[in-house]
Amino acid sequence: MAIEIKLPELGEGIDSADVLEILVAVGDTLKADQGIVELETDKATAIVPTTQAGKVSKIHISDGDTIKVGQILLTLEASDAVSESPAPAAPNPTAPNPTATKPEPDPSPTPTPVAEKKPAPAAAVPQTVSPSPKTTPAYSAPDTTTAYPAPARTDSEKRGNEIPAGPAMRRFARELGIDLASVSGSGEGGRISREDILTVVRSGGTRSNGAKPLGGVNDGFGPVRFEKISRMRRTIAEQMYRSWSTVPRVTNFDDADVTDLEHIRKTSKDDYAARGIKLTSMPFVIKAVAMALRNHPVVNASIDMDAGQVIYKEYINVGIAVDTDRGLVVSSLRNADKLSIPETAKQLGEMAEKIRNNQFTIEDLRGSTFTISNLGAIGGTYSTPIINTPESAILLIGRSRKLPVVVDDAIVPRLMMPLSISYDHRLIDGGAAARFLNDVIGYLEAPSRLLLAP
Repeated sequence: MAIEIKLPELGEGIDSADVLEILVAVGDTLKADQGIVELETDKATAIVPTTQAGKVSKIHISDGDTIKVGQILLTLEASDAVSESPAPAAPNPTAPNPTATKPEPDPSPTPTPVAEKKPAPAAAVPQTVSPSPKTTPAYSAPDTTTAYPAPARTDSEKRGNEIPAGPAMRRFARELGIDLASVSGSGEGGRISREDILTVVRSGGTRSNGAKPLGGVNDGFGPVRFEKISRMRRTIAEQMYRSWSTVPRVTNFDDADVTDLEHIRKTSKDDYAARGIKLTSMPFVIKAVAMALRNHPVVNASIDMDAGQVIYKEYINVGIAVDTDRGLVVSSLRNADKLSIPETAKQLGEMAEKIRNNQFTIEDLRGSTFTISNLGAIGGTYSTPIINTPESAILLIGRSRKLPVVVDDAIVPRLMMPLSISYDHRLIDGGAAARFLNDVIGYLEAPSRLLLAP
């Protein structure tokens, strides 16, 4: 019986996805819940499993396709049909036939029902039934579908875990347009590393995403290459354009003296490290922002011009913008105002690990009410961040640096953290934004308030 495996619901508001990699091939025997295809949605990738076991008889999609929810991915031959196919074995011609003296004209009676025929006397059922040996010994079974591995495929046919490369390397290869089957891994067990992929790129290796080989096209000034824009990059572009073209944005700049905060962080980081938690300045910034949002609900709100209303969020979810090799990912830290500094640091570390290993889901990216972007981790001081609509504000943190500051009529070196807040001027006035930012700075400059905050 043929079974159609369709694309399931991927999340609220998601009706399509791009095929990154098909993890199976025609002829594969699959187990239930085995991954069959890797997809990319708005800002996340996910591996879709099969809901049933069976043998792949047809693949209806190709790498690079955009597919919709409910679309057929694979056709399987039911596993029970596969396992039952050798069941009707031919009778053994050398075995004694206890019905030879019967008047029935059927030349090929089935041995099993003979014992059940009531007209046969007890003597007519000799002891040939009970001691009858099995007709298909295990060693001579002709069906080797499950007893032996499938024949080795060529490099171009390799799929899924047959290529020893982790998710990050697979993603890196896709972005460069390199077919992993053409890469020789230098790691343990032939595992593919970043340098192995770059070696193929430098040698002009096989392109798998339609991109032209390096040096293959010249635009009149030098070699160029072309790659299909990823769904994630396309979504970021559309979101940024929507924000830029619909939100009248204003940006305020300021600095926070984090000298005392840095002292606390340095003296506490070893205690946190002993508990497996990396303590950076970000948990303090997140807590400061969350506490300030409590006091300034308009900054935590959003505006709906069509409905003519302001939506005040009674919860505080802080989105953390993380720069990845696939683009900017904003993961939501839920109920940030209710978390302590240790809890915030722990969840922040877990969030970073999920994003780094590409293990986050669409739900991890939803529900933020305010976003923080940490430019300081890369470098730079001030910027004009674009609001992550439908939120109404975003705070960008620059790299802290020592500056001469006047304290009690004396010039002293202080560690200053640059802050840039962009806000939707349709909802938030300049005074409201300034008071909010002053509140954030007040918490950062008196970190004990954060440690004691409920």
